Amino acid sequence: MRYARVGTNIGGVAAKIGANRLLGRDDANSAASLAATLGNLKGPLMKVAQLLATVPDVLPPEYAEELSQLQSNAPPMGPAFVKRRMTAELGLGWERRFKSFDRQPAHAASLGQVHKAVSLKGEALAVKLQYPDMASAVEADLSQLDLIFSLHRRMGAVIDTTEIRQEISERIREELDYEREARHAALYAAMLSGQPLVRVPSVHRELSTRRLLTMGWLEGRRLLDYKTASLEDRNRIAKAMFTAWWHPFAGHGVIHGDPHLGNYSAFEEDGRPEGINLLDYGCVRIFPPSFVAGVVELYRGLQEDDEARIVSAYETWGFKGLTKRLVEILNIWARFIYGPLLDDRVRTIADGVSPGAYGRKEAFRVHQALKEEGPVRVPREFVFMDRAAIGLGAVFLHLAAELNFHTLFNEAIEGFRIEDLAARQQRALEVAGL
Repeated sequence: MRYARVGTNIGGVAAKIGANRLLGRDDANSAASLAATLGNLKGPLMKVAQLLATVPDVLPPEYAEELSQLQSNAPPMGPAFVKRRMTAELGLGWERRFKSFDRQPAHAASLGQVHKAVSLKGEALAVKLQYPDMASAVEADLSQLDLIFSLHRRMGAVIDTTEIRQEISERIREELDYEREARHAALYAAMLSGQPLVRVPSVHRELSTRRLLTMGWLEGRRLLDYKTASLEDRNRIAKAMFTAWWHPFAGHGVIHGDPHLGNYSAFEEDGRPEGINLLDYGCVRIFPPSFVAGVVELYRGLQEDDEARIVSAYETWGFKGLTKRLVEILNIWARFIYGPLLDDRVRTIADGVSPGAYGRKEAFRVHQALKEEGPVRVPREFVFMDRAAIGLGAVFLHLAAELNFHTLFNEAIEGFRIEDLAARQQRALEVAGL
């Protein structure tokens, strides 16, 4: 049934897009229709749409702008579902395993909902229940990726989406495995041990299964609540976000691939923010050490304007058939992403560019240039790296933070050696059971 709904709705939008193209009409209305259709469908396909909106030129600017605004506002399931899911996962008498359990969800998202509970020892818990038949819904939605990408090809695509589709499919399927997410949380606890700016919840394995995840409840306020806070408070939250993202990547080759604002909250002391709570671990990407080395190598190459190092970095990432012109085009986007890290001064992430225009000029230049060179196949590792970088930048934009990103980044990569990273990554993965 979902396959039919998704196919019918997107097919209708596809027909409208085709008619608009034929008649030379503006793409803005088509983009709004596609966003509305995906918003009504909710579920995994919304995650895909949000992700596609962050990769330059996978979608035209009008579509990227509309889809980037999608939010996961799935209506929660009722008490009957809660009883069925909890009984199926923990057995009859599951309520006796908690001191209390609120059957009304505290949060609802695209793949599941979170309930607040209290353990028998009195600890506040966050209990995440996966919605019914999510595995089938994911497969139905992923099957429509081919249709979405076929629409993209008709729009004069300059990006080969083959590896993008494979990467998205694997990561979305992983999000259904809550046992894996529990191990991801343990991995982050190991990687961020000793970092006071970031809190990671404890995992209660005895109250968790493949479709049920129980973690400690971390009290906090929404990050957007601090948009009008003092610059000092906003900067502290932004620094914590930088730490939560860049230190695991630079030190262990791991990123949190879903920097959605709902996945974080700020914890306070004496009424002021002290750091962030990292709440969700479904979308975590573990990179080979060589990929991280490529990120550092590209930074050094751009810093020194060393073409050989830049080309070596792109090749390490998996870009094929690099010509001098293609490297110049890739550098447009690279200098945008790396710009704040290369600039040794206190600044905002956008540095005078309005939030609505952030990255659009560079994406347009990439698109125009690739028309002459494309299609270019984007390596799969690039997908979530780029998504996370853009998402993190969006948080800094919301907070209007003013930091020396150059100093923070160089602290994160100080003394970088690929051998050291590989050893740290192996130890952390063993501790987490991955």
